[in-house]
Amino acid sequence: MTFVEACINGARTPDQHAGLPVTPDELAAAAVAAHAAGAQVVHMHPKGADGKDSLEPDVVDAAVAAVRRALPGLPVGVTTGFWALPDAEARHRAVDGWTVLPDFASLNWHEPGSPELGKLLLSKGLGVEVGIFHAEAAESWAASDFAEHCLRVMIELQADEDAAVADDLLARAAAAGSPAPVLLHGLDESCWPLLQHAGARGLQTRIGMEDVLTLPDGSPAPDNAALVAAAVALLSR
Repeated sequence: MTFVEACINGARTPDQHAGLPVTPDELAAAAVAAHAAGAQVVHMHPKGADGKDSLEPDVVDAAVAAVRRALPGLPVGVTTGFWALPDAEARHRAVDGWTVLPDFASLNWHEPGSPELGKLLLSKGLGVEVGIFHAEAAESWAASDFAEHCLRVMIELQADEDAAVADDLLARAAAAGSPAPVLLHGLDESCWPLLQHAGARGLQTRIGMEDVLTLPDGSPAPDNAALVAAAVALLSR
């Protein structure tokens, strides 16, 4: 069976979907349901009182702790997205302050200060999912000494990108010779076609409200579990 990661909220806000998990308890419930639907691991964006992504230690610690209580042993990861704290030094300090550690964290290679932040994550014993958004990032990452230390390599495409773009980035990433497995996913319109492309190529993939709010038939997804179940069904064909 193809590896499926559930990305349960992303940088979206509740005005985009009434069922978007935001609070620690909501994140925990969504994580448990996504796992029950077939996701092996969960990726989430802890959010502050304003409903926006936060990297602050108290926010991240509370979210991770809630998932740990709800389902001990479920591998859980969090974002380090630069948009959540757009200052490289402040972002580094915030992550360094985490005390309830997730199992892994995503790290978008093209963002300012990411190589240094990656070293910090590794020093804290966290797995690193490196996010590759474009050719320049793929080549920079492939040429770095970080390529051999990643938990996972995520090829992350936008809504208007397709399998041809994915295959180009996959080839560039492969030049690194990294032992890490590769995960391919899209966003909104490209999400379901790229999930199927990932399955056809034998790659890992992900699904959840971070990436898409509709089921493969275009109808609104009621929750993350429904998205995961639909992905598992598609990949099992």
